[in-house]
Amino acid sequence: MALQPTPENPIPSLELITEGAVNDRKAKTRSNAELDTAVVVAPVSKEEPIVTRRELWSYYLYYNGDNGVGPNGYSMTLFQSLATAAGYDPLKGPGSSCLAPDSSGRCVLPWAGATKAVSSVVLIANGVSFAVMTLIFTTIGSAADYGTFGRWLLLVITVICWGAQFAGMSLTSPDRWGVSMGLYMIGFITYGATLVFYAALFPRLARNTPHARQLREKYENGEIPAEVYETEESLEKNRISNISTMHSNIGYIITLALNLSLLLPRANDPKVDNYVLVLTTGYWVITGIWWFIFQQPRPGPSLPKGEHYLTVGWKQIWQALKQYKKLPYTFTYLLAFFLLADGLNTTGTLVSICQNDKFQFSFLYNTYLGLSQAVTSTISTLGFWYIQKYWKISTKKMFVVTNVVTIMIPLWGMIGIWTTKFGFHNVWEFWAYNVVFGLFQAPYYAFSQTMMAELSPPGFDNMFFGLFGLSNRASSMIGPNVIQAIIDNTGDNWKGFPFLFALCTAASLVIWCRCNERTTRGSGVG
Repeated sequence: MALQPTPENPIPSLELITEGAVNDRKAKTRSNAELDTAVVVAPVSKEEPIVTRRELWSYYLYYNGDNGVGPNGYSMTLFQSLATAAGYDPLKGPGSSCLAPDSSGRCVLPWAGATKAVSSVVLIANGVSFAVMTLIFTTIGSAADYGTFGRWLLLVITVICWGAQFAGMSLTSPDRWGVSMGLYMIGFITYGATLVFYAALFPRLARNTPHARQLREKYENGEIPAEVYETEESLEKNRISNISTMHSNIGYIITLALNLSLLLPRANDPKVDNYVLVLTTGYWVITGIWWFIFQQPRPGPSLPKGEHYLTVGWKQIWQALKQYKKLPYTFTYLLAFFLLADGLNTTGTLVSICQNDKFQFSFLYNTYLGLSQAVTSTISTLGFWYIQKYWKISTKKMFVVTNVVTIMIPLWGMIGIWTTKFGFHNVWEFWAYNVVFGLFQAPYYAFSQTMMAELSPPGFDNMFFGLFGLSNRASSMIGPNVIQAIIDNTGDNWKGFPFLFALCTAASLVIWCRCNERTTRGSGVG
């Protein structure tokens, strides 16, 4: 974690970010040369406006609409459906249908002068999308910490995502599968970016709630010890993170329930899926617009003279990387989470591909499954938060519990290589998967971003959350490319699960054994 205020070291005008500098009373006397090589942060300013109830609720409502039903769910289903309808059975040759009753179960599309399995095409779309996210997060992620750039950045990428989703109304025939792929990628990229830059806002909000301000004043006045301050501040971050995650799940439920009002009465309408995509996006517009109206100004420092928004990010990242020895847990966590998120995100994509094949790309069945996941996600988020608050359990311990289930998902898929009785071959397994995913993976996302907040220096929230986004959303450049190659060579979706199991297990072990979010005590090494 970044430098925290202490009675002898109150919140300063500018401080060094070093885990070991918490009790370094000589930090202010370092030479300019030393300061040039250190990472510095803007302080937690008492002049920043206190978070109002209206502002906090508008923050929650944005995530209520930005729940992923469209860009992370329906868009992929529509894309895979059109691609499958446009493809052919490789065992029967061009002109055959992948949807025929006597098809072999394999489906390919013309691709770069050859053919490629539809599942591989979907995974390639995901891999390219994550690569673009990487460019976004590394190039302009840090720039969002300066001035009001971050505020406008979130607005622009949100509007682009809305536009891509509304454009899904034009995807009505198999010959438009290429357009569908492009719109899916645009929507998926901007959706991933909205999650990252939205999450980057919450540490600053958490530091400026009335409760957090009171805690800081008590700490500065010596009324509470450092341990109490650190625990209570962490709980405040977890409170906002868990409540916002809960609102995302509530929005997920409401969106899916609204969609049933179209999917059930218009089940035989060939354009019903397109109408549903428009309705889903419309809900996000209605709930998300308020954040841009009620957000209070908390601008960062001015962009340094001679710097540019497109280059300052890379310079900031380079400066931060040079400090890795002073922020060991931060960078260990980012690296391990890169691999863990790669494994989990690719596992989710692979299970979704299997699920879409099983339910024949039905928006209706996916809605029912999504409802089961959303309901359990809401319950589990509240449950995990209550357990953590009641027993004051650390963020890491809560995160470890969710990691265990993360490992079990690809392990279960591995079983499907050797038998069709288990391993995502049966309808009941997809119901079970969505319930289990909801129970453990919603808290997983909440605790993972709280871990990042506790390891991020104040004032550089966007930069470190940009790196976190790189580890989370943009990490899946490895998994999809490896898995699509495996599927192309074997023709078997299930052969990809062993690699994902190994990836998730290795990353989890590093987080369990080598990361500690409590880095501000004593020397800062836990």
